Amino acid sequence: MLLITLAVLLQAQLWLSDDGYQKTRELRTAVAEERLLNDSLRARNQALDAEVLNLKKGLEAAEERARTDLGMIGDGETFFQVVRVAEK
Repeated sequence: MLLITLAVLLQAQLWLSDDGYQKTRELRTAVAEERLLNDSLRARNQALDAEVLNLKKGLEAAEERARTDLGMIGDGETFFQVVRVAEK
């Protein structure tokens, strides 16, 4: 009888205490969420690393970036800007 009572008390402590099964489940959920976040950040970092490498190695990527972000116009090129007439 004493062993059964002791086993029930230990099980109750395992399932109902703050450090028991519920806390373990919450921690596992938090770890899973952090792993998902880390995976997305790892993918973003890999994309940025690839872009940096491309900008260091290839002139085409740097030129494309200068054209789109800085409005670069190359030698022998003509820039046309089309402006709409405001309706009255």
